[in-house]
Amino acid sequence: MQRRTFISSLAALPLVAGSAHAAGFTAIDITGASIGPDYQLLYTDGKPASLRDFKGKLVMLFFGFTQCPDVCPTALARAVEVKRLLGADGAKLQVVFVTIDPERDTAPLLTEYMRAFDPSFVAVRGNLEQTAKAAKDFKIFYRKVPSGSSYTMDHTALTYVFDTSGKIRLAFKHAQTAQECAADLRLLMNPKKETSFLKGLFK
Repeated sequence: MQRRTFISSLAALPLVAGSAHAAGFTAIDITGASIGPDYQLLYTDGKPASLRDFKGKLVMLFFGFTQCPDVCPTALARAVEVKRLLGADGAKLQVVFVTIDPERDTAPLLTEYMRAFDPSFVAVRGNLEQTAKAAKDFKIFYRKVPSGSSYTMDHTALTYVFDTSGKIRLAFKHAQTAQECAADLRLLMNPKKETSFLKGLFK
């Protein structure tokens, strides 16, 4: 059976000011949304993981699985390019990959998978129950789909963005380019520019 990935669950995400471009963002502005705000999962070294560990950084959070043939590697490759486009500010970006397939995505496998993209990217995992709770809290849909003698996964393909204070702000659509994502992140890094845009928009 052909794998079908749910590219987004846009209907479930509240838009701020009635527009995805309320503050000049290409992404969906979900500031104030009741998503997350954190998870009860583990890093690949077995230590408890929390989004609070990255206060002071922008966080790009993506749910996926290592055996995904296209959507997940594309999203992670885009994140690599986003970090490059940010230049020196790339050090202020943290990418977090949450596996929805903990049965196959072991800690060593996830470590190697992240390293293949960027050594600074981190993966987190939990047992089946913890994974289900994290996905529900972050409004992520996923399910197993039989494929030959094994299975693949359908899943929502949004990347969430948290600002430096740990608040959820944006949802990157899978179709967004690295250039568009980087521009959105620069707006978040420069609150004065974002505020200035809003004042001009609502004069």
